[in-house]
Amino acid sequence: MKKLLSILLVLASLLCLVSCSSDDGGEEAGDGTVTVKVGTVGEATDQWQPVIDKLKEENIIVELVPFADYTLPNQALADGEIDLNSFQHYAYLENEIKDKGLELTVIGETIIAPLGLYSDKIKDVSELKDGDTIAIPNDRTNGGRSLKVLEAAGVIKVDPAAGYTPELDDITENPLNIEFYEVEAANTFSLLPDVAAAIINGGHAVESGLLPAEDAIYLETPVEGQHNPYINIIVARTADKDNELYKKVVDTYRTPEVAKVIAEVYKGSYLVTW
Repeated sequence: MKKLLSILLVLASLLCLVSCSSDDGGEEAGDGTVTVKVGTVGEATDQWQPVIDKLKEENIIVELVPFADYTLPNQALADGEIDLNSFQHYAYLENEIKDKGLELTVIGETIIAPLGLYSDKIKDVSELKDGDTIAIPNDRTNGGRSLKVLEAAGVIKVDPAAGYTPELDDITENPLNIEFYEVEAANTFSLLPDVAAAIINGGHAVESGLLPAEDAIYLETPVEGQHNPYINIIVARTADKDNELYKKVVDTYRTPEVAKVIAEVYKGSYLVTW
């Protein structure tokens, strides 16, 4: 029995050497490196490569963990499956915290990805006809943001009391009797052949081969100097908001090297916030 206990203790020690949680955050390995897992959505992650390369020199391994859709990374972060996430804007996070009671906190800003209205059938918003259908994301924040974009484009008007996240019931004027088809944000692009137009998130537009600045028939325009709830962010668990390792990840992201990749790869579709 003593021999068996000794073997089990040795095995436990070896497992801890291979992968132990670090008090400073991340997951510490026996070779002196520490891994920080960052949750992402979609394939538009080229801007993370300079971060990965730079921090690797300091024995910090930044591992991107892809998720299939927006509904997953915040819960995964709250549950400790990842250390940070970088996929959402303030408005989306605020809604998630309100709905799910998650203890998450913004630790850094990254980019703005303007929302765009796209069409295979028309070249200008003025060409929309009575009874046309527009596809929009079905989650509250992106759906509400879509309605605000359509309001700015002159298609509809919504109740100002609804703030940044109006719902379909908040539409006060719809002179063209536009029908709205709500689907998961990642699927609006696939509906372009079937609808008059579709609102497509910046990241999904780029992944689908679109250039928002060139291909959108109407593109959201952020107003400089005003609070923008659609700035994308890096998020940590609230308990880790002052973690120096995670702050280093944020600081390494907000550098000229990353800004250069964003400008070259996304050609103005994403705008940096630093």
